Amino acid sequence: MQRARFWQRGLLPMNGILVVAHAPLASALRQCVLHVFPDNQAGIAALDVQPNVPPEETLAQAKIMLNQLGTSHALVLVDVFGATPCNVAQKLVDGVHSKLVTGVNLPMLLRTVSYRHEPLDALVSRALVGATQGVMQVAITAPQNQVRRNNDQDQHEHQQ
Repeated sequence: MQRARFWQRGLLPMNGILVVAHAPLASALRQCVLHVFPDNQAGIAALDVQPNVPPEETLAQAKIMLNQLGTSHALVLVDVFGATPCNVAQKLVDGVHSKLVTGVNLPMLLRTVSYRHEPLDALVSRALVGATQGVMQVAITAPQNQVRRNNDQDQHEHQQ
């Protein structure tokens, strides 16, 4: 809570978010998030990994995008563990103050944007919770038949 107040006064930088995924997923996710949070354009970048581009070129693009976020702390989100976007991102975060999470989905990304002001380790936890809480079976007959999960660390805050 105190960190959030410092951020509001402009004393702490927000974490940057870079989405690296198979084309066109990264850009599509960014556009969806900006629909909900239009004031966050500068803090969220998307790199669509094209099928015929060598990983070295993709890594060079990712480094440029990470630097353009303008922060020393970044969360890198990728779509599939072990695929080219993930392999590139692993090299990208090696040796820099960034964290890497795979399995990006829209609930995860919305959650990370909502909590960009938190420390990077806490932001990773928020991303994982957002991703898992966003996946559920929806009751066909009545909403009261749905099972609600509440695994978030902070029980008093609302979901996205």
